[in-house]
Amino acid sequence: MSARCCAGQLACCCGTAACALCCGCCPNIKQSTSTRFMYALYFILVTLICCVMMSRTVAAEMKASVPFYEHICARIQAGEMCEKLVGYSAVYKVCFGMASFFFIFFLFTIKINNSKSCRAYIHNGFWFFKFIVLAAMCSGAFFIPDQDTFLNAWRYVGAAGGFLFICIQLILLVEFAHKWNKNWTAGATHNKLWYGLLALGTLVLYSVAVGALILMAVFYTRSEGCMYNKILLGVNGGLCLLISLVAISPCVQNRQPHSGLLQSGVISCYVMYLTFSALSSKPPETILDEKLKNVTICVPDFSQGLHRDENLVTGLGTTLLFCCILYSCLTSTTRSSSEALRGIYATPETEVARCCFCCAPAGDAGPEDKDEERGGQTVVYDEKKGTVYSYTFFHFVFFLASLYVMMTVTHWFHYESAQIEKFFSGTWSTFWIKMASCWGCVLLYLWTLLAPLCCPTRQFSV
Repeated sequence: MSARCCAGQLACCCGTAACALCCGCCPNIKQSTSTRFMYALYFILVTLICCVMMSRTVAAEMKASVPFYEHICARIQAGEMCEKLVGYSAVYKVCFGMASFFFIFFLFTIKINNSKSCRAYIHNGFWFFKFIVLAAMCSGAFFIPDQDTFLNAWRYVGAAGGFLFICIQLILLVEFAHKWNKNWTAGATHNKLWYGLLALGTLVLYSVAVGALILMAVFYTRSEGCMYNKILLGVNGGLCLLISLVAISPCVQNRQPHSGLLQSGVISCYVMYLTFSALSSKPPETILDEKLKNVTICVPDFSQGLHRDENLVTGLGTTLLFCCILYSCLTSTTRSSSEALRGIYATPETEVARCCFCCAPAGDAGPEDKDEERGGQTVVYDEKKGTVYSYTFFHFVFFLASLYVMMTVTHWFHYESAQIEKFFSGTWSTFWIKMASCWGCVLLYLWTLLAPLCCPTRQFSV
């Protein structure tokens, strides 16, 4: 069995076979899921490398602990102290390689409708060779001539792609909220227990949103000063109340019976997350204390010291940020998500209500679709009759995500002073981008509620 597993993994790396785990007790995995997981793994790996490159702590530790550090840097032509491998310029070059990798596959997979075509085999396999290509493209970016011109031009490309990815994130979030509510509401017509789940889910979401608002009011405001924070918390809290009232208003309910508090609860939680992220990204405010020393105010104080508090906030914000990025990348190619990106927020009426509604129900594939020969985890070849998602759009979203990560890690337009240890602190550009995303999310959700009222002659399905 072990030899069969090794042979299967070798086929995954160097051939067209789908990737799977060696453990046979793992649940079945679909070929389409396996492929998307592998591309996401590449994306995460390069993102982690970018974070390391932006860390001054890692650079200092390497200088202190690696023998012959200066000699190694000179041999690879990275500068006397490897200064070319750290900082925003290095991240720009690595992300250029990753973005180019996904953009080439975006062009390569245009109009693939059959998973048995030669191009589809390359998309779904040959992972070792694609990894080599990705590494070569990321490394080759360091040898681009006229680095200053390249960095200046690439910065504007990154900003445009990052803003477009933010728009896709917001659209997919609204689609997720509508899909969740409609799926569970459909289940309530057959089993009243789904009403209880709807109520419980709504209660949890609003509890999280209200709790987050209270915690931010405690840690990011004080009785004197912090006027920016107070205004923003009041405005965003009022917007969450507004969308909740609009969602259950009689005029909206008449046109959209599936509209409810569950969707507005999801949007409210996301608004609170963006508010937290924005407040954490705002440059610190200082005042003079009794001893005429500058004291930082309007920042969390967990009695652990300012440095440890910043690390805690940064860790939480970074985790939530990259979870949102991966969700946007991996779900943007489903049929409902593709419709949402065209302005259609519809869920099939025949869809069976499930707690895990984001995943397709198991057991769709017949026994002839399973690969039982290689040992290890069973692979379900769910694309024998055709592709189940858009390969082209999948790579395009990852291309935009690469640009978004590049701009986010380098603090958008404050790149020269950027470092990963200050990922969520001290830049007005990041602060206003987060706030604009927050308000854009609210406006987009409100439009999905009010569009049927503004355009009564058009047919909307939500």
